[in-house]
Amino acid sequence: MTGCGERATYAGHMTARLSPAPPDRAVPMPAPRLRPWSSIWRYLVAVGLGLLIVLGNLSDLLGQDPTDLSDNESAAIGGFLLLDLLLGVIAVCLLSMRRRLPVLTAMLTASLSAVSVFAVGPAALAIVSMSTRRRWKPVVAVGFAWVAAAMFYELVLRPSIPGATLDAGLSWASGGLAIAIYAICATTGFYIGARRELVTSLRERAENAEREQALREEAARESERTRIAREMHDVLAHHISLLSLHAGVLTFRTDLTRQETVDAATIIQSNAQLALTELRQILGVLRSRDGDGVGAGSGIAEPPQPTLAELPALLADSREGGMLVSVDASGLAHRTDVVAGGGGAAPRPTAGPLDLDGLSESVSRAAYRIIQEALTNARKHAVGAPVTVEIEKRGGELLVAVRNPRRAASVASTAESGMGLTGLHERAELAGGSLAHGTDVDDHFVLTARLPWQ
Repeated sequence: MTGCGERATYAGHMTARLSPAPPDRAVPMPAPRLRPWSSIWRYLVAVGLGLLIVLGNLSDLLGQDPTDLSDNESAAIGGFLLLDLLLGVIAVCLLSMRRRLPVLTAMLTASLSAVSVFAVGPAALAIVSMSTRRRWKPVVAVGFAWVAAAMFYELVLRPSIPGATLDAGLSWASGGLAIAIYAICATTGFYIGARRELVTSLRERAENAEREQALREEAARESERTRIAREMHDVLAHHISLLSLHAGVLTFRTDLTRQETVDAATIIQSNAQLALTELRQILGVLRSRDGDGVGAGSGIAEPPQPTLAELPALLADSREGGMLVSVDASGLAHRTDVVAGGGGAAPRPTAGPLDLDGLSESVSRAAYRIIQEALTNARKHAVGAPVTVEIEKRGGELLVAVRNPRRAASVASTAESGMGLTGLHERAELAGGSLAHGTDVDDHFVLTARLPWQ
């Protein structure tokens, strides 16, 4: 539940971050660090725009014939031009604070444009930079300062300059042009801010997707390793239990004939070779999945996993080891053969071809492994006891039951690991079913698995 809560909290944060927020509440995205040339060309544009406006304003002040101006008028115009350039240079210097103090920088440069037309270029850059934060209130406040500065220059300061041409209509048109320029700068800043936020959110999504993909791949690898380890347990436990049983016979039986000794040793040898072969195949698959080692890139396909179709071979292998195994699969078999039991035992049925139409391969594999592990446990803990395997289709379920009388394990049995039944529980749950085990009233150990047929 903790993991689910953390994922929900994380999803909530990501939704809040990626969903469009109202501009007044928009969280300012941190401005990306500019490269040297990116800063230089912005300063060049601001200075170039300011100088262009200064030249246009100067030509208007000097008129058609500058020689008609008196010395006092020329001195006044020169002093005004010097003040304009000085305040413009101050506005350019203030641009270095536009990222740390965007509103203050925009307000100061807009105010300087009331006296200096050179400051219009730096003020335009400061307004664009401030608008990238996408907050309406500062934009509106600076807009009023910008328009007020333009009207102050046109209606108050300009008429006081000697030789300046005065036109009320032109002055009001200049005010309208100032509003249009400010709207363009603010719109550009909003667009840059929205694009910057979009790029940042897409980058975060891509990084999160990469991390999630890496986690999914790691989980898939761990799941596959777990599956391979479970297959190794099922395969090796079966063969090693046979080795232990026959090795115990050779150890404690001193009255065996030479032929019986050879037969037992042959069974030990064949099962050891089978165990090594299957272990080599499983490890080869593991190496090829890791992408290194001998099996990497060899093109060797993973061997098919056994299903209920291979059940007769499993039973024959167990009977060769001396187990008394009877199978009741009449509900699934096309036919049921009866063979004589060894050592004068009662005849026992054996599994013929099973009717497995509609049974999924994963469920069939799980049922095979459950029977295999149950026979292994019976061989270890109830040596010599008869084992009965029942397989039946009941409704929409496959019912598998393995029972044997309880007996004390022989000295030759392997050490108890305690993980076999746990693995069977996990295998049954992964197949969508359930598994139960216990002792019945006849003191028989019964293991029952219910698996979905579909």
